[in-house]
Amino acid sequence: MSATTVKLEAALLKEIRSVKPASQSLSAYVREAVERDVMRRKMRDAAERYRALLEEHSEEAADLATWEAAPLATPPREARK
Repeated sequence: MSATTVKLEAALLKEIRSVKPASQSLSAYVREAVERDVMRRKMRDAAERYRALLEEHSEEAADLATWEAAPLATPPREARK
């Protein structure tokens, strides 16, 4: 892992220290926060691309609608013998 120094304003540093778990280092907390933000951005981008795909491919949108309408919370009926 390459080492990088990040400078934070005193007010932000104080705020981070007040919310991070005492057992976690400042570096670990900031690293995890950055990782969460990167993942959030990737997921938002993927959702936007999927929405565009649904707009372009009506059959995919219809399949999704069928899946969403399925009663997944209800146990399946037992097959008759």
